[in-house]
Formats: sequence, C-alpha cells, structure tokens
Amino acid sequence: MRKSKVFTSNTLNIWDDLRLRLMLEGIIVGIFAGLIVISFRILLERAEDLRRLIYQLISPSPVMIFLYFLALLVIAAILGYIVRAEPMVSGSGIPQVKGQLSGHFVISWPKVIIWKFIGGILAIGAGLSLGREGPSVQLGGAVGHGLGRLAGRTRVENKYLITCGASAGLAAAFNAPLAGVIFALEELHKSFSPVILASAMTASIAADFISQYFFGQQPVFHFPALPTLPLKYYLLLVVLGFIVGLLGLLFSVSLLQAQKLYKKYIKSAQYRLLIPVITAGILGFFIPDVLGGGHNLVIEMANTNILFSTLLILLAAKFSFTMISYGSGVPGGIFLPLLVIGAIIGNLSGLFFTNISLLPPEYIGNLIVFAMAGYFTAIVKAPITGTILITEMTGSFSNLLPVGIVCLSAYFMTELFKSRPIYDLLLERMLLKEHIGYIGNEGKKTIIEIPVSLGSYLDQKQIKDVIWPKDCLLVGVVRGGKEIIPKGNTKLQMGDYLVVLTNRKDEALIHESLNKLARETRQ
Repeated sequence: MRKSKVFTSNTLNIWDDLRLRLMLEGIIVGIFAGLIVISFRILLERAEDLRRLIYQLISPSPVMIFLYFLALLVIAAILGYIVRAEPMVSGSGIPQVKGQLSGHFVISWPKVIIWKFIGGILAIGAGLSLGREGPSVQLGGAVGHGLGRLAGRTRVENKYLITCGASAGLAAAFNAPLAGVIFALEELHKSFSPVILASAMTASIAADFISQYFFGQQPVFHFPALPTLPLKYYLLLVVLGFIVGLLGLLFSVSLLQAQKLYKKYIKSAQYRLLIPVITAGILGFFIPDVLGGGHNLVIEMANTNILFSTLLILLAAKFSFTMISYGSGVPGGIFLPLLVIGAIIGNLSGLFFTNISLLPPEYIGNLIVFAMAGYFTAIVKAPITGTILITEMTGSFSNLLPVGIVCLSAYFMTELFKSRPIYDLLLERMLLKEHIGYIGNEGKKTIIEIPVSLGSYLDQKQIKDVIWPKDCLLVGVVRGGKEIIPKGNTKLQMGDYLVVLTNRKDEALIHESLNKLARETRQ
C-alpha cells in the first residue's frame, strides 16, 4: 500500500512540472529525430538513383537481368527476416505509434530504429510502392521514446516525447512543420491539447530547420506558380471532392482486403514478401513511374501534359501495386503513394473538365494539388492535416481556400458512407492478433489526459453525478490554462481537460472508456 502511494505521489509531482520542461525536451527530440529521418531520406534518394541506373545497365543483358532478380530475392529474404525479428516494424508504423500512445503496446525503441531504418530503405529502394512518411513518424516516435527512457522520464512524459518525435518525423520527411503538429493533434491524439501543441511545435520546428539545412528551402513538390482559381469554378471543387472521396473509400477497402488475402493464402512472411519485390522488378521494365513513392511522377504531371489514356494506366498500375506492396506487411508507408494516386485523379478530372469545356486548361495543375489533399482526407479522415500538409508541400498558400473546400467535400462523402480513418482500422487489425508487448505492470501508476468535447455527456455535469470507470481517479481539471482541484460539486465544461490517475495495467481500457464518456453525445 505504501509503495502504491509513493508511485501515485511521484506521478502527480512530475505532472505539475511537466509542461515547461517538455518544450525544451521537444527541441532535443526534434534535433535527433530530424537527423535520423534526414539520413533515411538521403539514403532513400541514393537507393532510388541506384535503381534507375541499374535498369539502364541491365536492359540489354539477360545475364544481368537474372542477377538483378537474384538480388531482389535476397532483399525479399532480408525483409522477411526483419518482419519476423521485429513484427512492430511492419507496415506504416503510424498504427504502432497510436497503439503506444493509447497504452496497448510497449515497443523496443532500439529495434524499431534499426530495423525500420534498414527495412524501409530496402523496401522502398527496391521499388515497392511505399512512402517514407510512415517510417519517418515511427522512427521519430522511437527516438522520443528512447530519449525519454535514457533520461529516466516517467511513462506520462514519455508519451509526450513520443508525440514530439512523431511530429518531428513527419516535419522532416516532408519539410512540413505545421502539418507535423496538426497531425499529432488531429490524428495521433484526436484532441487539442496545449501541452501537445507547444511541445510538438518545438520538436517540428527543430526538425524542419535541420531538414531545410540539408535539402534546401524549396517545398517537396516544387510546382510552377499556380494561378488563382476564379470563384466561378468553385462548384467543380465540390464535384472533385466527391470524386476523390468515393475513390478514397475504395482505397481503404482495397487496402484492408489486400491484407486479408495475403493472410488467408500466404501464411509465411518470407514468401509473402516475394510477391511485391518480384512485381517491382517486372514493373521496372514497363512502367517505372509507379515504382517507389512516386514523387517524380507528381512533378512530371505538374510540368508536362500526359495523355488521358496514359494517366488511366498509371492510376490502375499505381493503385494495384500499392495494394500489393502494403498488403504484404513490408516496412513502408502509404502517405506518398496515396498523394500520388490523388494527383493522378486530379489530373484526370482536370482533363475531363477541360474536354467538356467546364475548365480552362491552365487550371489543371490546381486540380492536381487539390485532389492530393482531398484524397488524403478521404483516407486518413484528417481534413486539417490534409489542407496544411499539401499547402506546405507545394508552397501554394494562395490556394488554401479551394484546398479546404475539396477536403471538406471529400470528408462529407466519407461521412455519408460512415467510413473510418485508415490508421484506426489498421490498429484494430493489429490488436486482433496476439497482443505483442501488451502492458501488464501491476502497481505502477500513469496519468491520462482526456478533453471534454462539445455536447458530450460530461458537459455541464457535476463530478459527483458521473459514473466513472473503475480503477481510476480524477486528480485535476485544466480549464483555460488553470488547474482546478476537482470536488464533487465541480461542474465540468466543454473544453476542460481531465487529468486522470490509473494503474498502468488498466491504461488502455481506462483510456478507451474515458474517451467514450468525454465524446458521447448527450441524449
């Protein structure tokens, strides 16, 4: 009993001093996460350059082609070993970070950094249709987790450092610091927290500063200056939003189905990974534009005119190959491939509107950018992140309004069909498997911070009238930056942050129960 009180006392004392220290720690996390992600980006660029050179050299020689495919088999074997050695590095990495933050997983940060780094370079370098952003988020989160552990920080503080690292990882991957912060709020935590905002901002800015030092200050997608779209064409933006919304639903369903088919018919990860790797080798001779993330394809569409029929082939090939690549469970993300698919859809839509005289051809480039944001929103269900991310990646701040319209239209379409965010669905798939690293620490305490949503069951309720989950204690209510000591007659309000103490072994269950309580609509 005395030991439990010491744990509780220490946890609450640390919580009082946490916020100010996190801003300073965020800078440190951002620097280290930025350096690792930048190294990851540089090696990926070198690997892709090497792949293009190899195809130029081997094309005339059957012997060289045979040796290249032999090398691909070796890469598939290494990737299979990596996925077996550390299952938490498979796939994007973002569901794993979400699982850490919700208390479902304990992850070995050294293994994640080593195997995700190597696996991501081998998979994307071999040409699989995967992106660097998911691995960058997980690498950044692992850096934050590792620095917290090495510095002896509590589990509560470690969660914030993981968030800082994840934000910094996205910022460094795409030179998009604001998107990194918004992603942490909108996708990882699904709530606005001043503590998360301040710490994630310092980490993202630090990582982006280092990224710009190495890669320059140009945006990732360096488009020619886009003209301002006249208001009379804005109705087309709603139509475009509905189109990418529907096709985004198809992407999510297909991705989950691809995972299901792999699991059903190919049990061994070793043999499963042969399919995307060999497919990449074959596609490299016929449609090399669909290999890798696809960054160069977006630049090409923005600067040259591509035939409608060619775009249809690219869309079908990129979509199918992304399903084959990600469904296998190989380390790699879907951000960049889905942005490329969105760009192709935008290009196709622009050509169609132009052919039926609804849009002048000079605005097709605008639709490419808008569709990327809308397609991202439809799949990830994060419209603010989508808007900010594409704005930062293209450097086109003058088109913020039309990007927002397409994102909201796409979001409306997905809400109509009651679709859920892809990363939530992927996390649920992981939790249905054996609970690798599931938390079970008796006696230790942790803090959970939960926001009270507008119109929720808790809004305007007195604390004494709420039926709280078992094994948790409300120790603080943060309102407008001030902390209120909770009493039975304290009336909760929308926008309050509940600071709840619970046993670490119950963390995931309590977090889920409190989230439901704080967001459930009052009848």
